[in-house]
Amino acid sequence: MTDEKTPPLVVPDVLGILPLRGSVLFPHAVLPLAAGRPSSVRLIEDAMQGSRVIGTVAQRNPADDAPSRDGLHPIGTVAVIHRVLKQPDGTLRVVVQGLGRFRLAELVQDQPFLRARIEALHDEASGARDLEQEALERSVTALFQKVVSLSPSLPDELATIATGADGPGALADLVASALPTLSTALKQELLETLPVKERLSKLAAALGKEAEVLELGSKIQSEVQSEMSKTQREYYLREQLKAIQKELGDSDDRTQEIESLRQKIEEAGMPEEARREAVRELDRLAKMPPAAAEYTVARTYIDWLVAMPWRAETTEEINLARARTILDEDHEGLEKIKERILEYLAVKKVKPDGKDPILCFVGPPGVGKTSLGRSIARALGRKFHRISLGGMRDEAEIRGHRRTYIGALPGQIVQGLRRAGSKNPVFMLDEVDKLGMDFRGDPASALLEVLDPEQNATFRDHYLDVPFDLSRVLFVTTANVIDTVPPPLRDRMEILHLAGYTEEEKVRIAGTHLVPKQAHEHGVVAGTDVIFTPEALRLIVRRYTREAGVRSLEREIASIFRKIARRYAEGPREVVTVTPDLVTSSLGAPRFEFEELEERTRVPGVAVGLVWTPVGGDVLFVEATRMPGSRTLTLTGQLGDVMKESAQAALSWVRSHARELGIDPDFWERSDVHVHVPAGAIPKDGPSAGVTMATALVSLLTGRPLHAALAMTGEISLSGRVLPVGGIKEKVLAAHRAGVRTLILPRRNERNLVEDVPASVRDVMTVHLVDSIEDVTRLALDDVRVTDPVLTGLY
Repeated sequence: MTDEKTPPLVVPDVLGILPLRGSVLFPHAVLPLAAGRPSSVRLIEDAMQGSRVIGTVAQRNPADDAPSRDGLHPIGTVAVIHRVLKQPDGTLRVVVQGLGRFRLAELVQDQPFLRARIEALHDEASGARDLEQEALERSVTALFQKVVSLSPSLPDELATIATGADGPGALADLVASALPTLSTALKQELLETLPVKERLSKLAAALGKEAEVLELGSKIQSEVQSEMSKTQREYYLREQLKAIQKELGDSDDRTQEIESLRQKIEEAGMPEEARREAVRELDRLAKMPPAAAEYTVARTYIDWLVAMPWRAETTEEINLARARTILDEDHEGLEKIKERILEYLAVKKVKPDGKDPILCFVGPPGVGKTSLGRSIARALGRKFHRISLGGMRDEAEIRGHRRTYIGALPGQIVQGLRRAGSKNPVFMLDEVDKLGMDFRGDPASALLEVLDPEQNATFRDHYLDVPFDLSRVLFVTTANVIDTVPPPLRDRMEILHLAGYTEEEKVRIAGTHLVPKQAHEHGVVAGTDVIFTPEALRLIVRRYTREAGVRSLEREIASIFRKIARRYAEGPREVVTVTPDLVTSSLGAPRFEFEELEERTRVPGVAVGLVWTPVGGDVLFVEATRMPGSRTLTLTGQLGDVMKESAQAALSWVRSHARELGIDPDFWERSDVHVHVPAGAIPKDGPSAGVTMATALVSLLTGRPLHAALAMTGEISLSGRVLPVGGIKEKVLAAHRAGVRTLILPRRNERNLVEDVPASVRDVMTVHLVDSIEDVTRLALDDVRVTDPVLTGLY
């Protein structure tokens, strides 16, 4: 379809409306358009068969494919179609020219295209050509010509449209349409501004801003061009200087630097792929001027490559007797862990080229997990490096950043190897259970390759981007709990559990390690200036701390040393013997009392259980009481679902065996029972308190209190069987710390008791192994019935 001679144009009152995406048509201006929507194509084809006059209105939202009346601006432009070109894909290329402004009065049709009743608008000119308007016209003309001359994208011939405009209104419209940098919103605002003087004022302000931006851009471009010319000149002169120095047999500092790096690359012992990458980067560096932005990046990369321990390796001298001595010097107890480490050393001695295992030490805080890694390094004669993974959330901390980023660095693995200066150090990955994950990646997933002996021989850091052999590194990880470690990562590690220390072990650790350490840190000499008696250490362990490790114990000892140091600072320096009386006067009243067990279990309905926690075992009191009511069981103490189910199972068993236990079978019909587990602010869950809850209920309903200093653990079934539970060692040690003298454990945990619990603890406690809840109540309950006068009527 092409334009042809037509009669004079007549603008009807009702026009087909063509919505425009991201563009505005001004009166007097010519604008090429692309029409692709079916409704737009149909509108143009219909107009070409008639008067060729249409209305163009800008859309408020360019993404709207079918705009309604509210989606169009209120003011548009009457246009005449000059030329239409149909494309092979069915779309149309249209050239239109604006004739005048109009306002949308009423939408009369929306299918197959929009038609609307319009109201013609005219420029609101001043009554007489005043001086201010004339000044605005000259300013717009001058600014437009300036913008054209400064803009590289506008042809110089465009400046002539300002001088050929027919009137101030036409001038404003033509200049606004000719500037592609004006925003669509500003163009629509100018189109809707009917007063000519106001329109010229807004246009002058926009032209002034555009001229300032172009002037600044021109200035920047000029400075950049000048700098480039300077750089090119320097490069040319340097190349000439190189040629002259080569002829004279002399060289400059930079050439010597390049040659020194080349020599370091050859001496580093890199694999072939890494050596090729280093040489390629060095060749780039040699051709690059030092002022170039990439120069520092390339130089830093080469420095990292040559600093890596590609061949540097510490020689191992494995002596099992010496290793055993080192482990015994550094750690008290932990026999299973020491045996596993000695087994590893024995295999290493028999087969030196074998793959190293990935060991994971799991246990409560303060039991010596991290220091075990240092002891392994000492025993092997290797370098030791520790990386803390706690709170790490960025995968790049493990694999490094790619060199495209500013300030990029290798990951912690590569940095640790460089600091160690050896390709076979002992790497301690601390707190592996506290890794995080966010939008930057998952560090735990990045560790999968690092901790897999089948893959880490070709570990590729993102920064170095060349393979490095990690198979000679001995990785040791630590965790407080293993449940939070992802299963694929857990599968790559050998889990070794560290439970906690007995009282005797803590006393020996304090006398052998903690007291000398704190004496040195406080400027006194242990054994000469200060002497700790075994009784004093035992009092601190027993009455001032209750933990699986020894960190609180060390803090209490440090507190005593601080008071002794103050005494030395204020008076004469004399020998101080730390006795139990001095401990009490320095640390205050004891924090933990063993009598609490006996006091709290004197009344029926109170039983002592044992629980496992991430920081070791602990004792747990279960209290039960009843009151007049009807068949209501209340559970409090922030119990989890599993623990609540254990309480329900315990009550059901008691009700079903009430007659055998000497309990009124109808007690439930006229009673409410409340079971509470103190320390209500701490969440509790797990099945191992089932036996304790059942015993507390039987004690309550029979009026028989439990024997003193007795504790128990085990899961209960509805048939009354006592099932095995986990964490036996931690629970028994916690009972020992709390002063428990009699223990009731599931019979199927006998092996855990014999193999895991130290003999020194078993020997001072009476342990009963049971199969059923009947055995528990027979062993735990006193034969003397205590009757509460308040509840006499309920029994």
